[in-house]
Amino acid sequence: MFQDVLKIFFGDRNQRLLKKLGKTVNQINALESGLQDLSNDELAAKTIEFKARFAKGADKDELLAETFAVVREASVRTLGLRHFDVQMIGGIVLNEGKITEMKTGEGKTLVATLPAYLNAVSGSPVHIVTVNDYLAQRDAEWMGEIYSFLGLTVGVILSGQDREAKKTAYQSDIVYGTNNEFGFDYLRDNMAFSGQDRFQNGLGFGIIDEVDSILIDEARTPLIISGPAEESTDLYNKINIIVPNLVKQEQPEGSEYLPGDFSVDEKSRQVTLTEEGHEHAEKLLTRAGLLESGSSLYEVANISLMHHLNSALRAINLFNKDVDYIVRDNAIVIIDEFTGRMMPGRRWSEGLHQAIEAKEGVAIQQESQTLASITFQNYFRLYDKLAGMTGTADTEAPEFLQIYDLEVVIIPTNKEMWRDDSADLVYRTANEKYAAICEGIEECRARSQPVLVGTASIETSEHLSQILGKKGIEHQVLNAKHHGSEAKIIAEAGRPGNITIATNMAGRGTDIVLGGNLEIELNAIPHDDKKREAREQWDKRHQQVIDAGGLHVLGTERNESRRVDNQLRGRCGRQGDPGSSRFFLSLEDSLMRIFGSQKIAGLMEKLGMEEGEAIEHSWVTRAIENAQKKVEGHNFDMRKQLLEYDDVANEQRKIIYEQRNLLMETEDISEYVVDNREEVVNTVIDRSISPQTLEEQWEVEQLEKEIESEFGIALEIRKWLDEDDSLHQETLRKKILHSIVDMTQAKEERVGSDSMRHFEKQVMLKVLDGQWKEHLANMDYLRQGIGLRGYAQKNPKQEYKREAFEMFTALLESMKFEVISVLAKVHVPSQDEMLEMEQRLRAQQAREQSVKYIHNEATAGGEQPGRQSARQSAHQPVNESVEQPFVRDGKKIGRNEPCPCGSGKKFKQCHGKL
Repeated sequence: MFQDVLKIFFGDRNQRLLKKLGKTVNQINALESGLQDLSNDELAAKTIEFKARFAKGADKDELLAETFAVVREASVRTLGLRHFDVQMIGGIVLNEGKITEMKTGEGKTLVATLPAYLNAVSGSPVHIVTVNDYLAQRDAEWMGEIYSFLGLTVGVILSGQDREAKKTAYQSDIVYGTNNEFGFDYLRDNMAFSGQDRFQNGLGFGIIDEVDSILIDEARTPLIISGPAEESTDLYNKINIIVPNLVKQEQPEGSEYLPGDFSVDEKSRQVTLTEEGHEHAEKLLTRAGLLESGSSLYEVANISLMHHLNSALRAINLFNKDVDYIVRDNAIVIIDEFTGRMMPGRRWSEGLHQAIEAKEGVAIQQESQTLASITFQNYFRLYDKLAGMTGTADTEAPEFLQIYDLEVVIIPTNKEMWRDDSADLVYRTANEKYAAICEGIEECRARSQPVLVGTASIETSEHLSQILGKKGIEHQVLNAKHHGSEAKIIAEAGRPGNITIATNMAGRGTDIVLGGNLEIELNAIPHDDKKREAREQWDKRHQQVIDAGGLHVLGTERNESRRVDNQLRGRCGRQGDPGSSRFFLSLEDSLMRIFGSQKIAGLMEKLGMEEGEAIEHSWVTRAIENAQKKVEGHNFDMRKQLLEYDDVANEQRKIIYEQRNLLMETEDISEYVVDNREEVVNTVIDRSISPQTLEEQWEVEQLEKEIESEFGIALEIRKWLDEDDSLHQETLRKKILHSIVDMTQAKEERVGSDSMRHFEKQVMLKVLDGQWKEHLANMDYLRQGIGLRGYAQKNPKQEYKREAFEMFTALLESMKFEVISVLAKVHVPSQDEMLEMEQRLRAQQAREQSVKYIHNEATAGGEQPGRQSARQSAHQPVNESVEQPFVRDGKKIGRNEPCPCGSGKKFKQCHGKL
């Protein structure tokens, strides 16, 4: 009831808002005739005029109507496209920092040009975020004609782009790119060692295309920049041999679990060892020499073994080949659940990817260590203003409002929609379902109606392809294995009688044109007379398809999210075209099996339905949608919980990054060094000489060792005390501090103030990065185990916040201590020595250091991830680490050789790790 009231309230609010925005559109339309009289130069000069007015204090609301009208006229002159009134409304909604829901095919790409231009001429950096490189490149080139005509610059950032090209792109007025690249560049900027190494010039106005995909589907998978961890991969193979000996618990329908070593919960994607399973696993691990006899997996020392065992259990029992991943070129390639696309280079975290590599017998890659991390939720909340576009946001409107403070506004279609969405057909078995699907496809083909068959996995698409092949039905398959021919397949998918089987990858970013894509055909024809003939043929095909009912979308199963189903349906019935859709289900489908199939099966029994018969009833459709709502609600709770945990890390991240940015902009940090040196020295002295102890209780020899160990200076403190009776605790402290200060000043006199200031800054940056890296690892460990606090009647979230605060306080203290200690002990190189060392270190790091950019799995409170969280993405490094070849003057520094800085440590423990 409450939800219905909300729907009525928000529906009324949406109508009132559209009515209000319609008045603004009338103002824009009134300016059109006047702009049509301007020459191209006069129209382009409007940009200079707008910038001047903004400089004098005008605000965006004052200039919205004028700027929008100018963009529309520029679009007509450059692209031959005139923004519809509903597109103008969408542009206004975006400019207000809201989400515009526009049906698929309504021209969202063109809508974004309106607020992008307005905000760019006001001086705000504008980022337009897309879901893949292809769309970023396409939209930047396509819409770039409008911006260039009006005198604005357009850039595009892509994976694998070289540093200079990326820096140039970010200097543009409007920048297109993917969510991954924008997020990773933010993290890279906060790992840079100089201002010249940074890319982004602020986070002003962000427009996210397919906002539901980025802020909902990928919200639980944080971006992570990671480096290699020093851990052997052999353990994964050994564990993989052991796990198949463990017995899965079975649960007959309506009965309790039978005896076994572990249970599998498909709803929550969890695998749990039973008590018997723990004992059996311990015996197997002991027999394999991985666990000491008599030891328990519960012991702290065996946490790593437990981690590996759990990863292997999940890999074998929850992740399936050709559904969750494929094996290609001796590597595991993740398949995106929501798009069906391959995600090469992306990896699951917490050892899961390595466990799957062991399972499939491919080369196991080394685990990695987090260097920097942020979730999309927290990254996009950093923008001064954020807006989004999608065809399917209404079902997630409460989450957008609660998490991102983004209101969803539903924009009406430009033309009335004629799509016919039929009720679902539910069959008893998958075989019955596939037989009905083939029958439905043959009926469509007989009347020359093109069909798009949507599948949820590669496995299903190929299984259906085999069935159609045996029946002699010609068709095309579009999935991650055949993505190379995607453009050609989509271009021909709307031809009369064409059958296209596609995973969800066909759902976004491209149009299926009825009759086939005429533009692509014409581009391939060099002669005008042939083009005229092609147009005539296309007109006939187009009309033939319309007469047949337009594109028919046939879904082979329901997805966990209603949005994904709506995206598939949205492939047909665009811009007033006819179209139809229907889903074919069976009780053996994953969603039906896990949620509610027993009730439907019982109903089928009562009705006495025979083989091949299907249920078609609104009650069944509602039951399926209720199951989807349960999954969506569960996933929302998980994303919300993750955000609550990540907000703790986010506040710490802000402090560290602010301190780092301040450090980058400051040339002289000697004041920081001076302010903290006395405190650090006194802390070291307190270990041996407490202010409350008497002189005869002082541990002087221990103090001498501590001072030499921490500050690299040998002081004869016992001799001082024997020779000077006037020394007491306060004067002794001052003498020790002065000795350390004198030593530091002597270094500065030797190398010069400039070199000393530069060295202090470099040390501070490297210590900060090193400490932050270790802190991130500790935070990961804390989060993984914090859920167990609930068994002790403690609130895991509160415990996490408390311990995270204590860890962060310790981080700041440790960072301060290490900076002072390093500056005191380390040999300070001269300017020439420092340049030579930096060159050598950069060259060695370029050869030895492997850095991955990972969009990784995250769990909150130590819980196992749900199905959505199992989808991670990772990025191969941009070519930013590729340096010009360095010719070594001397011999290469071995990792175990003394560091040339003079610290006395091995190179790998000193500058070799910085």
